[in-house]
Amino acid sequence: MVQIIIINGPNLNLLGVRQPEIYGNTRFEDYFDNLESLFPDYNLHYYQSNHEGDILDKLHQVGFRYDGIILNAGGFTHTSVAIADALRAISTPVIEVHISDIYKREPFRQTNYIKESSIHSIIGKGLDGYREAIEYFKLEVFPKKDSKK
Repeated sequence: MVQIIIINGPNLNLLGVRQPEIYGNTRFEDYFDNLESLFPDYNLHYYQSNHEGDILDKLHQVGFRYDGIILNAGGFTHTSVAIADALRAISTPVIEVHISDIYKREPFRQTNYIKESSIHSIIGKGLDGYREAIEYFKLEVFPKKDSKK
């Protein structure tokens, strides 16, 4: 069974209550339940941390074993060379997701250390960006992976 992990960074544990005008009113855990029902043939996992080192440890742990990683590094997108280096070091393909359009927000959010190390970026689609990322893996990455066998 295909294993995909969603890794969310700082403050994303507050989805549903944090700035609903930007991030919506849905808790991520509730949305994740919906994703699991939409993709019953996939083994989906979810991890969230507000700590950069914990995210690095999780990337190292799953980055050679899982079939796909969906990463919303939150504020670390704009600051973490360490996370960018970890993405270059692992072999599991990573799709970057951002709920809001970071390129239409504050100037500091337009620095993006994650994009270069990701196979695809989904920006500004709300929580639906996570579903779109799984669809991208399903349609674009996994068929190519299967054809190499």
